Amino acid sequence: MGERKGVNKYYPPDWRPEMGSINKYHGTHALRERANKLHLGILIIRFEMPYNIWCEGCKNHIGMGVRYNAEKTKVGMYYSTPVYQFRFKCHLCPNYIIMKTDPGNLDYLIVSGARRQERRWDPLENEQVVPEEKSTSQKMATDAMFKLEHGEKDVMKSKTAAPVIDRLQDHRERWRDDYSSNRLLRDQFRAAKKDLKEKAAIDAALLAKSSLDIKLLPQSDDDAKVASLLRLNPTQTPEERQQDVRQTIESRPLFGLPSGETPKRIVINNPFVQNARPKSGPSGLTRHDLGVCLKSKELRESNDEHLPSASSSGTTPTKLLSLCDYTSSSSDDSQ
Repeated sequence: MGERKGVNKYYPPDWRPEMGSINKYHGTHALRERANKLHLGILIIRFEMPYNIWCEGCKNHIGMGVRYNAEKTKVGMYYSTPVYQFRFKCHLCPNYIIMKTDPGNLDYLIVSGARRQERRWDPLENEQVVPEEKSTSQKMATDAMFKLEHGEKDVMKSKTAAPVIDRLQDHRERWRDDYSSNRLLRDQFRAAKKDLKEKAAIDAALLAKSSLDIKLLPQSDDDAKVASLLRLNPTQTPEERQQDVRQTIESRPLFGLPSGETPKRIVINNPFVQNARPKSGPSGLTRHDLGVCLKSKELRESNDEHLPSASSSGTTPTKLLSLCDYTSSSSDDSQ
């Protein structure tokens, strides 16, 4: 695109090669409006705020990274490095802010119009590479002992940084094959997403069936066992019951039990067996529940006198028990 734009310029009919370039013919510059003050040594550039500042005009905060159209001017030299100054207007007020570069400290300085928000730190604490000063370089070139001490410090720094470098290399080797790692991670996410969709569909069907508008929690094993008990279903599968029986049998001693111990029964967790009532055996009902009342001692003796003796018949007399106490009736009271 740049080449096409460079060769496809319009040249008017009265233009001649001795007139120079097309920009000179029209009396313009290639930078257009940015070069309006170029004869004064000023170039319009796009300046980005290097750090947070406070504007002195409106007292507002201007964050790092805000961009302005600034006038760039060369104001000096730091050895062989030029020092530039930037002048721009605050976007919140008519105040002008002037800043310039500081090559010696690798920083920017505020000349006027603002003040810096102080959030500085020592580059050495952040393990940044700081250029050495001129005096240090000259001393290392002339003083052998100082150079030896400086070399010893460098060796100690390298030993301290060796574990960190090894960890960084291991981390880089771990993520070298990023395609396989990304594929494995996406497969896991895809399977988890499929499971979530299936569970969401089951929950939605259950809520629609029961006409509820609540959030269902994930199902647990305890909830499943409780629900099976409510439906009168066994809490264990046949395989689990068989496994429990086998474990109980295997835990028994092989040559009998020691003296004083009784064998343990095998208990099968079956709700049908536990809830069933035995068909035979002593009942838990009492005479009071059945409505049986015993006679008094005097009435039993009078009834025994009227019965035939056991010697005449040769059989044991049968004793009859009435179901109520006649002594407490109204007829006995009248007699």
